[in-house]
Amino acid sequence: MSFKFALVGNPNCGKTTMFNEVTGSTQHVGNWPGVTVEKKEGKARRFKEDIRVIDLPGIYSLSPYSLEEIISRNYILEEKPDVVINIVDATNIERNLYLTTQLIELGIPVVVALNMMDALESRGDQIDIPRLEKQLGVPVIPTSANKAQGTKELIEKSLQVAQSAATGQLGESITIFDEQIKKSLDELLSFITPQCNQVYPPRFATVKLLEGDEIVIAKLQPNSAFMALITTTRGRLEQEYDNDMETIVADQRYQFISKVISKSVKKKLSVGGLTVSDKIDKILTHRILAIPLFLLVMYVVFTITFGFIGTFTIDYIDHLINVTLADAVTTLLHSAGAAEWLDSLIVGGIIAGLGSILVFVPQIMILFFFLAILEDSGYMSRAAFMMDRLLRKIGLSGKSFIPMIMGIGCSVPAIMATRTLENEKDRRLTIILTPFMSCGARLPVYALFAAAFFANAQSLVIFSLYILGMVVAILSGILLRKTLFKGEAEAFVMELPPYRIPTIKGLMIHMWDKGKGFIKKAGTVIFAASVIIWFGQTFDFSLHMVEEVSDSIFGSVGAFIAPFFAPLGFGDWRSSVALLTGFVAKEAVVATMGILNNLGEVGEGSVELMASLQTYFTPLKAYAFMTFTLLYMPCIAAFAAIKREMNSWKWTLFTVGYQTGTAWIVSFIVYQGGKLLGLG
Repeated sequence: MSFKFALVGNPNCGKTTMFNEVTGSTQHVGNWPGVTVEKKEGKARRFKEDIRVIDLPGIYSLSPYSLEEIISRNYILEEKPDVVINIVDATNIERNLYLTTQLIELGIPVVVALNMMDALESRGDQIDIPRLEKQLGVPVIPTSANKAQGTKELIEKSLQVAQSAATGQLGESITIFDEQIKKSLDELLSFITPQCNQVYPPRFATVKLLEGDEIVIAKLQPNSAFMALITTTRGRLEQEYDNDMETIVADQRYQFISKVISKSVKKKLSVGGLTVSDKIDKILTHRILAIPLFLLVMYVVFTITFGFIGTFTIDYIDHLINVTLADAVTTLLHSAGAAEWLDSLIVGGIIAGLGSILVFVPQIMILFFFLAILEDSGYMSRAAFMMDRLLRKIGLSGKSFIPMIMGIGCSVPAIMATRTLENEKDRRLTIILTPFMSCGARLPVYALFAAAFFANAQSLVIFSLYILGMVVAILSGILLRKTLFKGEAEAFVMELPPYRIPTIKGLMIHMWDKGKGFIKKAGTVIFAASVIIWFGQTFDFSLHMVEEVSDSIFGSVGAFIAPFFAPLGFGDWRSSVALLTGFVAKEAVVATMGILNNLGEVGEGSVELMASLQTYFTPLKAYAFMTFTLLYMPCIAAFAAIKREMNSWKWTLFTVGYQTGTAWIVSFIVYQGGKLLGLG
């Protein structure tokens, strides 16, 4: 027998850590049907039963205010999981229990995972678990997902609840509302039950109709007589409580939660006292020091990644691929009597192309590891809070910073994340600006050119490109807000999680989640691109093999488009072709450089490629080239994501044109300005 368990909880409650701990490496990542919000699904480990665990988007309530809330609510109500596991942050139990009351109201099997108990106990607080269970009417399991404590017991209890529910055995429902509202709900229930048609639980539907939930109204389509009764009841209650219905319901929930907390939770911290997180925030979110400290932290990350650890890995991987592997493959092909063109394709095309990319994988994984530390510790949430003041000056809110910071990993999920922005102008502006935040796919280009031309200042040069991307995004935001996107930014409210010490296991999982896409792309897109690039530099338009690469298909195409880039300092045909293939994937820029510079001979690799680049690039030209790579359209996948999210060819083409035009202008300023300063 198989079971479906849905994980539901507030953002930053440890839900992802719980999911990873329960499922391990069995997770499957996809998208919810019809939308682009990522979902994760995996199989629970160490259980003989077939238990599928679905990680729903982090939400604060089941009200239809955001896409995530609608997705989670629809999944619970329509897919009907066997058990909803509600992850509750024990250190912030008051806020988290609001969602719990709504889940209990659905009348479905619920198990509460009281997570982060280790953090709660470390500050001297206590929770009476049996009493909390009795007040909520559902099982409560204390857990610390980051330490793998209580997770096995949680799944075991959920399995028991699912098996009991299958036989119709559910616990008694609790009363959340006062007698007056409960009486009104009971009166309405007899009318609404026949109309629910098993779409929504009757009590949940009644509360939502009273609140004026448009989605529930549209789904149930109650008759005019019943809607008139709803309207009359709502008007009477709003008059009696002197407030609107949504606020009345919310107040009732919080009153219930207050009673639960007063009887179940003992807090050691006196009112007004400061937690460790509060004390750290006094420095890290300081009005003046916050942004300089953030930049310092990021600079240290880049220095360690590119200035220390990462540089030791390049020579080893380079020798392994471009010497050991290439030599072995060449020997094998020669002994098999393979044709010269096949040897050229495999060694000079595929190995040279993939090898040019894979040598930088360790650096990219190291960068993602440090970014995972910042994310898991809670610092990235502070970064969004800190950037709110800066972004508001360009007409955006700190909410837009979240997709932007995701763009450091990959532009595609970052563009998808803009769906959390409710304001259409804010969403479109964020989509346009997000690709200016340098994604991981551009890192091999920076690493290659920084190592070739700025050996003693690699980390500083690469860090400056990330800062340049942010500056261009800010200036573009100011320009576009004053022209195409006039209006005020939406309000930004964000709950800051307490600082936590990340676990090695969690960091490794997050690092792999972000880095595996890069490796997968190398094995698919870059593999195919390497073959195409080899073909384009081996044959001419008459499909004859050429002696000189400049006479090939790519040589002709590169010579045709090179004048477009000449004012930027890199009018060489090889550079032009590399940027053209970069439209497919930014990693292909390096692969193209490796193949077009004839590095297919055994024993040649990244060191030889750097030496070759130095024959027609200068440091100034190299920086201008990296600037263009930073700012022009990310890749085909990002283009598709922009089209899907904009839902308009006009806005999509404008976005691509604006990004590429901006790249040309900024690169022109860098190169021509550098020449005027005598740097050329």
